Amino acid sequence: MRVIIAGGGTGGHIFPAVAIAHALQRLQPDTELLFVGALGKMEMEKVPQEGFKIVGLDIAGFNRSNMLKNLMLPFKIFKSHLKAKSIIKEFQPNAVVGVGGFASFPMLNAAQSMGVPTLVQEQNSYAGKSNKILGKKAKAVCVAYEHMEKFFPADKLILAGNPVRKVISGSTVSRSEGQAFFKLDPNRKTILIVGGSLGAKSINEAIDAGLADLTKGDVQLVWQTGKPYFEQAKKAAEPYGDKVRVFEFIRDMDKAYAAADMIVSRAGALAIAEMCIAAKPVIFVPYPYAAEDHQTSNAMALVEHNAAQMVKDNETKTELVKKIKALLHNASMQEIMQQSLKKMAIKDADERIAAKIIEIAA
Repeated sequence: MRVIIAGGGTGGHIFPAVAIAHALQRLQPDTELLFVGALGKMEMEKVPQEGFKIVGLDIAGFNRSNMLKNLMLPFKIFKSHLKAKSIIKEFQPNAVVGVGGFASFPMLNAAQSMGVPTLVQEQNSYAGKSNKILGKKAKAVCVAYEHMEKFFPADKLILAGNPVRKVISGSTVSRSEGQAFFKLDPNRKTILIVGGSLGAKSINEAIDAGLADLTKGDVQLVWQTGKPYFEQAKKAAEPYGDKVRVFEFIRDMDKAYAAADMIVSRAGALAIAEMCIAAKPVIFVPYPYAAEDHQTSNAMALVEHNAAQMVKDNETKTELVKKIKALLHNASMQEIMQQSLKKMAIKDADERIAAKIIEIAA
């Protein structure tokens, strides 16, 4: 079986794509895989590191900040469509999978025009324009949220969840092991603050301003700031000694989730899938400039099930610390959230999607 997996651009697209690829190899070891990404994007580096072959399309999205850059866009779209067709002719795939990102649309569009079965993996609770178009001709659309028939044909939908790295979905790290790894005091309540790999300015500023308030009593913080805020956060944390552990980036997220009693996070699709598996009380601060404001939709899908709380990005300064403290002292709400998160967790999303790919490729 030969399968093309197209897309990327961010870790939120690349990690699930790689997880699906590994699942395909587990379920059908003779599968031949080819990734297609966008030249200059992180998938061109990350995918080969995982041991997979990738080819790049010269494609970009609509640039809202520099309109001049869009002059080349029609040419790039046409050129990438021709390249996509030639990749399909050469590789002869049994199925083409789109995980979102610039390369996803031209590859699936070309495959559909050539009669090759396609599968769309929609990670968010609000579908993007490209996936809505592709979903009409796809053989299957794998989604992570309920009520997606407003975007896609109902008969094509499979509630598969979002693939999560095996190190997290299969984690057996205990709270005490996580606490020891970060050199924390196990008798204190631990709040994990994460704002994505680059950090989140609004979250960082609110935590910085509220450190004195947050660290009262037996409370400690593990604070991932991202590079832009790291030095400022280190300086701000100094007076609080070992009660505030500051990191530019946390690689061992399985240990961070295990150590945490409560989490503050952005609401990207991958983060949400991980939070459901970690099953720790969580407050989401959705990134307001995500396409179609999909992070707010993602967060609301959990809030409506009592699985999370939410603070709007423009209200973090006044509301975030208040909300953290209120949840910290509400044990019954924490218990409700943990139980709701566990119910929403899907640990085998990669294999559910891989099984559907095998089915449509037959």
